[in-house]
Amino acid sequence: MKKFLVTAVAAAMTFTAGAVAAKDLRIGVEGAYPPFSSIDTNGNVVGFDIDIANALCEEMKVKCTMVVQDWDGIIPALNAKKYDAIIASMSVKEERKKKVDFSEKYYNSPARFVRKKGSGIEITDEALKGKSVGVQRGTIHDDFITAVYPDTEIKRYGTQDEAYLDMIAGRVDLLLADMIAMDDGFLKTDQGKDYEFVGPSYNDPKYFGEGAAVAVRKGETELRDRFSAAIKAIRANGVYKEINDKYFEYDIY
Repeated sequence: MKKFLVTAVAAAMTFTAGAVAAKDLRIGVEGAYPPFSSIDTNGNVVGFDIDIANALCEEMKVKCTMVVQDWDGIIPALNAKKYDAIIASMSVKEERKKKVDFSEKYYNSPARFVRKKGSGIEITDEALKGKSVGVQRGTIHDDFITAVYPDTEIKRYGTQDEAYLDMIAGRVDLLLADMIAMDDGFLKTDQGKDYEFVGPSYNDPKYFGEGAAVAVRKGETELRDRFSAAIKAIRANGVYKEINDKYFEYDIY
């Protein structure tokens, strides 16, 4: 009888631990893509993506921990189970769908070029020949410039902040990145006051996907659908708007 009780208690403890673990999620974030994610002076990861992640976790009634990961390894680390989902402004693209599953989008924004004021650089095939363009490595912007403007000198960076620094140092002629990220994370800062957008905005789904969404491992449809439902819920209950308005003057959805 005593042996049975010990076994039963051990089983109950195992079940409880499993239930608690099931309520915990680790979220992969970049931490180097303001205003969507960055590290503050106290070492905390902050930004729109982070607030959205926390809101989704609250809606799903789960405890979430943010795990900072370099962009280059963000999908491999997910598939290696370093975390359970990615919330890092990751655009939904066919190539990425082969590696991960995506929720519904939680925002969508176009890409644009940035030049130094007074440079006179225009966005045409002829004008861009030989010009150096900075992009974050492995992004939709990298894919676009490589395919559409192959005669440019493409300079690839591990983070968007590194690209900004090289632009300020005069080592690149143009930047290509997410319009919102560059507007709020660069052009509206003291460092970016001498730079401006140039040319049209780009949102061709062939290159730029279907918007940014939560990524989970292939086959984890239940978790994917829970995130999708949570996105719809915070859009409906006003939480999304509150977060959106904290960072932007317009609805980026």
